[in-house]
Amino acid sequence: MIKNKQVNREAKQLYRLCRVNSSVNEDRLRQIVNEVILSGCRNSHAILTQFLRLARLDHDQHTAKVESAMPLSPELQAATKASLIRLYGSELATSFIDRPSLIGGMRIQVGSDVYDGTVQSELAALEKSF
Repeated sequence: MIKNKQVNREAKQLYRLCRVNSSVNEDRLRQIVNEVILSGCRNSHAILTQFLRLARLDHDQHTAKVESAMPLSPELQAATKASLIRLYGSELATSFIDRPSLIGGMRIQVGSDVYDGTVQSELAALEKSF
């Protein structure tokens, strides 16, 4: 148990070294990964696993995935992006994906937050209620 706490603490310290002005510097991230690999530390695999998990969580929190049944107009894309930036900050990267299986509506995912206003999800909820 103590080893896990030490691994988590070391991974968090290394992750903090990657941050510059509240965003992750990818060059520092690569450099730290290489240094940990070359160090030959006994817990390097566990530290890197935790470190990469922290980096992945941060990346997901700063990435928005907007799925819609049909391509969105440029005006709607701009309005959606502006609303997401207002909610999550200016460092948010937004991608728009066409997914006809949604039937209609829009699904937005930022990190673990999911906003689902699709016909597919409404049909699934209706089916579940029967």
